[in-house]
Amino acid sequence: MKDELSPARLGAADVLRVGLGGLRARPARVVLSALGIAIGIATMVAVIGISSSGKEDLLRRLDRLGTNLLTVKPGDTLFGERAELPETAPEMVRRIGPVTAVGATGSVDATVRRTDRIPAEVTHGIAVQAATIELLDTLEVETASGGWLNAATARYPGVVLGDLAARRLGLDGAGGRVWMGGSSGARPLAGGGRWFTVVGVLRPAELAPEIDRSALVGWDAAQRYLGFDGHPTTIYERSADAAVGDVRSVLARTVSPERPEEIEVGRPSDALEARAAAEGAFTGLLLGLGAVALLVGGVGVANTMVISVLERRREIGLRRSLGATRGQVRVQFLAESLLLSAFGGAAGTAAGAAVTAGFALWKGWPPVVPAWALGGALAATLAIGAAAGLYPAMRAARLPPTTALAAA
Repeated sequence: MKDELSPARLGAADVLRVGLGGLRARPARVVLSALGIAIGIATMVAVIGISSSGKEDLLRRLDRLGTNLLTVKPGDTLFGERAELPETAPEMVRRIGPVTAVGATGSVDATVRRTDRIPAEVTHGIAVQAATIELLDTLEVETASGGWLNAATARYPGVVLGDLAARRLGLDGAGGRVWMGGSSGARPLAGGGRWFTVVGVLRPAELAPEIDRSALVGWDAAQRYLGFDGHPTTIYERSADAAVGDVRSVLARTVSPERPEEIEVGRPSDALEARAAAEGAFTGLLLGLGAVALLVGGVGVANTMVISVLERRREIGLRRSLGATRGQVRVQFLAESLLLSAFGGAAGTAAGAAVTAGFALWKGWPPVVPAWALGGALAATLAIGAAAGLYPAMRAARLPPTTALAAA
């Protein structure tokens, strides 16, 4: 009884060798086809990486700044007019049990200018505000130069400038003077004006950007020299993290027991969290564009493999005549497609990670590329390679040996 002949099996090493051999024969076409995959993968990895780096930076900033800062501001009355906070509002807030720090500012009807020769109308968008001594500790803001108001400077003509206000006035540190009041020339107008000494300049207040655009004067000094009425316009308070919700629910009624609906209570950290959510939505749009680029790259791979099958009919016929089965031919071309996509995916992943790192370092963010993004890029690459190579591989396997040799 004769032994039946069975075709030799292709091992993994043989499949890899045959697939690489097919790609090496057409290097220029392989590079151009892999480029399409690389662009798509690089776009997706970079988008996810940059978004993740930005979110990580926001989370670190939130951890550093804290989410326990609440603000109290006057809202509108039933008649559409602006409400007014009581002069005793900061003290009333301080009596709430879980509250650990309270600071306040009050709007002052005055202007600040570099000299008394500058018209009062030229304000540069800088607001003059009275400030309590506890404000700096409540906001947890540091001074970039000089110092903060104390029991002495808060009673006399001293001013602390926010970061943006100092830059707009052309001052880079403490020790200078600014003109505050209602004068548009050398002679004071009605209501007066006088020089104030700059005792300090603040660093940026991320949770209170209005402070950056302000010139801050002591509460007593604002009343004595600038006609401040003593009513706060914004109260800042910090409490224990676990008690933020409870404190928020009672702030309005504490400040104005008779008309709590006229009080607005806010949480500045919500703006950073909303920004993170908005960036996530924008990331989805960019991921869609990356997916389109990846799809176009997959079409390019499929086109390359179809052309490869047409050009290599002689090779296919010769292999079939020498005993290669349809399955082995199919595996050969499918392996070439997968390898082609894998090369593009690897290049794209490296490029995307490099773009993420470069952009994050430029912005001062921590570079973050999630592991799931790298795994997703690999899975997407293999899926595109398999989908793009399936039809060409099946077409190559269906070619009869005699027809392929005759066509060649």
